[in-house]
Amino acid sequence: MRTISSLSVSAVVVALATSPALAQRPVLPPAVAAIDSTDPVALMVARLDLEKYKATLKGLTQFGDRKQGTKRNRDAVDWIEAQLKSYGCSNTERIIYRYEPPTLAERPATPPPAAAPAAPGQPPLRRVGPPATQASGGGRNRGIRTRTGVNNDSLLQPDPALRALNAEPSVPGERQEVYCTKIGTTHPDEMYIVGAHMDGIGWGEAVNDDGSGTALVMELARVFSNPDVQTERSIRFVLWNNEESGLNGARAYIEQRAKLQGIEEPKGSGKYPEPKWLGMIQHDMMMWDHGMPKADGTMAKEQRPEADVNIEFQINSKMWKASSELAWALHQSNTKYATDYPAQVGPHMTNTDSGPFQDLIPSISLRENERGTQTGSGWNPHWHQPTDVWSTYTDKEFRLGLNAAQTTLGGVGRLAGVTLKPATKM
Repeated sequence: MRTISSLSVSAVVVALATSPALAQRPVLPPAVAAIDSTDPVALMVARLDLEKYKATLKGLTQFGDRKQGTKRNRDAVDWIEAQLKSYGCSNTERIIYRYEPPTLAERPATPPPAAAPAAPGQPPLRRVGPPATQASGGGRNRGIRTRTGVNNDSLLQPDPALRALNAEPSVPGERQEVYCTKIGTTHPDEMYIVGAHMDGIGWGEAVNDDGSGTALVMELARVFSNPDVQTERSIRFVLWNNEESGLNGARAYIEQRAKLQGIEEPKGSGKYPEPKWLGMIQHDMMMWDHGMPKADGTMAKEQRPEADVNIEFQINSKMWKASSELAWALHQSNTKYATDYPAQVGPHMTNTDSGPFQDLIPSISLRENERGTQTGSGWNPHWHQPTDVWSTYTDKEFRLGLNAAQTTLGGVGRLAGVTLKPATKM
């Protein structure tokens, strides 16, 4: 893993400022209005579009919560694959595996957390005093905590159509997840993995968890799949399944593909079905940043002024040093390319699909809040709830997700060595 100082893009784009493609560009956001026409990464970031991001996210809502092991989940996988192909990311493939959940008798008993009495109409509260509790990711919970968990009560979903869509239960058996790859021009045998999980739970539409990350990865696949885009190294866009059941889709990918890294197939062809993994970048819950709950358990209605993109690595992983370098590389790309929201780096990555990779390769996760300390303390009241639906969110939330996309596109574009040739489409 190289440090950010050695990751500058090697190629220079010639005559882009006068190309017909640039004349067709939409008006740029104010923060990138003075865009450097010689910087291919900046030009690509400008192709990200809030309305396109929202349209992809809205498209995912037709499949409800996309719970694994259901027809709505399988239909969503098919839809995602069709969208990727429509972008030009046509070399789509699937990981096929089986998921057999443990029986009730095999599951360890988990005592319910202690909860303080709640105000009328509010969920029970848990106040954390000294000593602070320890989150699974290593962070310390401070301040007021509200109850968190998974909603399993269908009657808490007030929309009868959505309630009916989500009614089919999950069954054991075959699972599938889809991915596509941007093939590198000079180093096709090396790649970065960019992922998000497409399954959800809670009797809502799983808009934020994790439609927001899924739409982000699909938008990156769209931009990188433009025929005028070239990268020195390959980039794989993966939409994991079975995250909510225990990161099973990511684990299946590693089990099936890890030993194939860097092997040319067929020999002498210059083709690498599984390029060597250089890093893994996960996106999980990208939009809700309203701050800590109030003392009565309620939340601020508006996004907090200091909302930001959290970039996390796991400090106690075997690859922590290289992972931190990857995190700071994306932090730098946020500073250079994001239009609205800053980024911060934290060492407590946990509970998402980058976890199975963290001892193998540099691995990070982009989020709206720190997973272990903030989301786990109830900063997001819609997490795994019926309220995780389209109507809950505003353009401020959607734009936070778009800024995460700008951050990753900028970082991966520089790492993979992106260049542009005369474009044939936007």
